[in-house]
Amino acid sequence: MAQAATAAPKGALEMMIQYFKDFGVLKDNPREYWAIQIINFLDSTAYFAFLGIGIVFFTTNVGMGDISAGYVVTAMTVSVTLSLLVSGAITDSLGIKKSLLLAIGIQTLSRAGVTVFGLWEGAPFRTILVAAFFILSAPGLAMTITVFQSANRRFSTKRSRSASFSLWYLIMNMGGVVAGYVVIDGVRLTWDLNNSWIFGIGAVCGILSLVTATLLLRREEFTQDAREQDAAGALAQKEEEAKEPEKKLGALEILKTVIKQDAFWRLMALMGAVLGVRAVFTYMYLLMPKYWIRVIGEDVAMGALQAVNPICIVVGIVLTIPIVGRFNVFKMLVFGAVISSFSLVVLMLPYGWFGGDMATGYFRMSILMLIVLSVGEILWSPKLSEYCAAIAPKGMEGSYLGMSMLPWFLAKTTVGLMSGHMLLQWCPEGIGERIASGELSFWQTPEAMWFVLFIWAIAGPAAAWGWRGWLTRGADLDPAKKAV
Repeated sequence: MAQAATAAPKGALEMMIQYFKDFGVLKDNPREYWAIQIINFLDSTAYFAFLGIGIVFFTTNVGMGDISAGYVVTAMTVSVTLSLLVSGAITDSLGIKKSLLLAIGIQTLSRAGVTVFGLWEGAPFRTILVAAFFILSAPGLAMTITVFQSANRRFSTKRSRSASFSLWYLIMNMGGVVAGYVVIDGVRLTWDLNNSWIFGIGAVCGILSLVTATLLLRREEFTQDAREQDAAGALAQKEEEAKEPEKKLGALEILKTVIKQDAFWRLMALMGAVLGVRAVFTYMYLLMPKYWIRVIGEDVAMGALQAVNPICIVVGIVLTIPIVGRFNVFKMLVFGAVISSFSLVVLMLPYGWFGGDMATGYFRMSILMLIVLSVGEILWSPKLSEYCAAIAPKGMEGSYLGMSMLPWFLAKTTVGLMSGHMLLQWCPEGIGERIASGELSFWQTPEAMWFVLFIWAIAGPAAAWGWRGWLTRGADLDPAKKAV
């Protein structure tokens, strides 16, 4: 037993060492891959700053109310989701370089427009124009997502592909850290500038990305390794079609087939169960910026708080990738979702437990909440995609994954539209002074808002665990069985 107890850590350490060694294969990748990563960092910095300050910008600098600001931000995020339905086809049609120039160009124009009309207080139709330019970024954001996915595959070899996507994800989160610490807190606290300049920095990032793409993206073709892999895959597909032509279905036939399958409805049920947990990440840009300003103060280091999640993700992914794959996919998914749900409980605790004054208490409470949320995310988020792939019939993985986004789309839209109403009910202007005076009951404070959202979040994993027999039927989710 003692030997067994020491063997597992040694194995995990060896896997960790191998994980870092695997990045050495990135030397296989051409210049274009590294150009994409430069653009990835610049774009991620601009995006996370853009989204992180949006709800505050529209109320503080444009004069919108909580409800109207929530509607505008929701319109942008919903438009991104809708744009994703066609962005892939556009990327395939135009190619990597043209698609990237178009996507970044749209975003740069959007950020520049928000900057100009954000600073120009006397501009006619200012509120409408600022909102329009903000929403204009949506198709550019959607296309950038699809371009990055396509480019990471196209400019990597079969040997380097896993490391290539891992590095892309790490760099994206590093951009999120810089967006918080440098851009948002730099503009708001260090330089004491108008929030519009956050979008201006985003426009500069866009210009630098356009220059990088123009100078360094010289070719569209796959690497030799990828071409051979695609050719082999195409040949295998043709052979399969020749053998069984009757099995080839059109998109409508596939859709009809999918909705009749029990596995699909199990997937939809699980997606519905985790909506409350996934929604916590929309609160980070719809509710928390206003919450922090109103309970901590105008000078809150909002960017530092928003950087906690990407920092945890960068560190957590590096440390846990070699380990979490050893556990049952469904159990790890539910366990991680429960942890993320309980992050909201932290925000329900008395602020006095975390510090001597209200600002310090709420600030420390928020940091702890974000750490707990991130720990859970590291565990459940990748397992959700893995569950989808495991439960989908062979050849229908894409259809399952695409259709599984419908519940999230509806939930994200609903949460966004309700965000302003929740702020008015539980976290309006002046709530900080009223909390400090002790005149409010629990149900009149922001803590009540987090309680309601926690009930929704935790109910999902609890239901999923209760239905685990049905939700895991017919799926191989236990890595221990595969290793035998």
